[in-house]
Amino acid sequence: MRERRATGDSHDTAPGVLRLTLPWPPSVNNAWRTVPVPVRGGGPRRGFRVVLSREGRAFRRDVVARLSGRRCAGCLTGRLSVSVDLHPPTRRPIDIDNRLKALLDALQHAGVYRDDGQIDEIAVYRRGIRKGGLAVVRIEELCDGTS
Repeated sequence: MRERRATGDSHDTAPGVLRLTLPWPPSVNNAWRTVPVPVRGGGPRRGFRVVLSREGRAFRRDVVARLSGRRCAGCLTGRLSVSVDLHPPTRRPIDIDNRLKALLDALQHAGVYRDDGQIDEIAVYRRGIRKGGLAVVRIEELCDGTS
């Protein structure tokens, strides 16, 4: 399998490796919202449900749009290793692990892999500041028996 890039970059890497340059992901605190829902039976009690926020939906749509037309839908079916280089948009302090959930879920939603439960290894790196911020994701299928 040849490398496929969301941005149209053309240099190759090893087979079974996917390299994507994606927009700056929202933090987990901004990607989801808890909303009240009525409980069946009509009493005064209410339940709560966690839903994707407006910012989370916009990020997901952007990732799906950037990957549409690329033949990577469902291309990664085995166990995976993921490396993420985060280029923040400003010098403002960030918690880098807060950016992973929305990013990995958007890649799953875009069909890059079936389930983020396929991921056995994750590495996240803070890199230099880039205007608007971005995430460079490298996903590699692990050899059979590696986990």
